[in-house]
Amino acid sequence: MYDAAHDLDRRYKKTLLLMNSGSGYSDEPLVMAQDLAKYIEEKKNNKFSMGLLTSNLSSPLAEVASKYGNVVQIKGRGKMKPSDDYSEVGMMGDIFELGTLQLLNIMIEAIFRNLEVDDVFKLCEEEFEIIGDIIDANVQSETYTKVVDVLERRTNVYLGGRGTANEIAKMTGIRLFHIKTALGDNVFMTRGVNTPHPRAGDLEILISYSGESKPVLIWCNVLKKFNGVVMGITGCKDSTLAKTSDLQIILEEQTKPYTPRRFYTRAAYVLSPLPVKLAERLAQRGLKLPEYILSWYHSVTQ
Repeated sequence: MYDAAHDLDRRYKKTLLLMNSGSGYSDEPLVMAQDLAKYIEEKKNNKFSMGLLTSNLSSPLAEVASKYGNVVQIKGRGKMKPSDDYSEVGMMGDIFELGTLQLLNIMIEAIFRNLEVDDVFKLCEEEFEIIGDIIDANVQSETYTKVVDVLERRTNVYLGGRGTANEIAKMTGIRLFHIKTALGDNVFMTRGVNTPHPRAGDLEILISYSGESKPVLIWCNVLKKFNGVVMGITGCKDSTLAKTSDLQIILEEQTKPYTPRRFYTRAAYVLSPLPVKLAERLAQRGLKLPEYILSWYHSVTQ
């Protein structure tokens, strides 16, 4: 960041370093913030500022960010002890991460629409109502039950999308990885460096707003050739992905091209109960997975 600041200083009048860390102790954003602070102090430069979304206002990262910008607190689970009641506490950092995802997405929309700060919170409240209805409709659906049926079996899972959709797929993949790895299965990102050939019965979750992204459709067809099960999440019910997938979740949204879209955030929220439902299903079978076991699989470098 220190070296990049020289180039950013030359190119732009103002630069904001926007960071997201629930604990405020994450190594990478902390190092970036410290490097930028060093540059600001050495060059006496006022072109740079920092913004931080965090649950911990007393963390080292919050201390640096508040000195050179603003810190917004989004409460997560806090110091809650490890649990196996995921329906109450979510899976790992769900509460904080989904909250920041929603806030940042609405902030982008507000900037695009040239709205005031207070409008951000109004839009968040309105969207949470919509998301609640979407989750209720899908979690109790036959599609959700069938995908949990597949996940319960000894299957590998593949997730994918292009662009923003791929980032949403990663969020779900991380949560599912913790559970499936404990069962001896694996979770892969499509087109990953270590992604193997699928097997019959494996599950693939693909996300595409248009449902017409060519790489996504290729991944879908490949898995189906191996007699796998594909769940497509799309914004268009008549799209190729929706028609080709074995299971579908349709999140229709009317937006104009090149304008901010809420589809991806809604997809993240709809998928977030999936690992929870799997853990609950396994508990019904007599296999409880306490969170400290799932945490053991979590990367210590994050």
